[in-house]
Amino acid sequence: MKRWIEKWFGKSAEPAHLKSGRWGERRAVRFLKARGWKIVGERVRAGKHDELDVIAMDGEVLVFVEVKTRKNEDYGRPFAAVNKEKRKRLSRAAISYLKKKNIKPDHIRFDVVEVIGEPDRGEPEIRHIENAFPLDSAYRLWW
Repeated sequence: MKRWIEKWFGKSAEPAHLKSGRWGERRAVRFLKARGWKIVGERVRAGKHDELDVIAMDGEVLVFVEVKTRKNEDYGRPFAAVNKEKRKRLSRAAISYLKKKNIKPDHIRFDVVEVIGEPDRGEPEIRHIENAFPLDSAYRLWW
C-alpha cells in the first residue's frame, strides 16, 4: 500500500503539518537531551485516542512533554493551542500510561516545548515552559 501511495503522490503521503510536527518533536527531543534529560519515550500511545509526544526524566521527575510546532507566531504562541480540553486529554493519557506501566513516580510534571521555525530554514526558536499546567482535576494519582 505504501508503495502505491508513494508512486501516485510522491515520496511521502504524509501531510505537511504532520511532517512539520514530527520535525518539531525531533528538535524538542534534541533540546531536552542537550540539557541532560533522559528520554523515556516518544510518540507514546496511551489509549485508543491518546498520544504523549515525549516522556522524559528531569532528574527524579517524570515529565510529560507536549510539543507545539509553528512556522511563526502570526496567530499567537504555540502554547495557546494547549487549551483546557487538550490539558484534560494529556492528563488522561498520563494516568493511562502510569497505570499501563504500573509505575508510581514521586513527582510528575507537564511541560510544553514550543518550536518556532521550519525544516531547512535554519535553527528554530525553542522555548521550554516547565510545569505548564497541573494534572486535570478530573484525574488523580492513586497512590
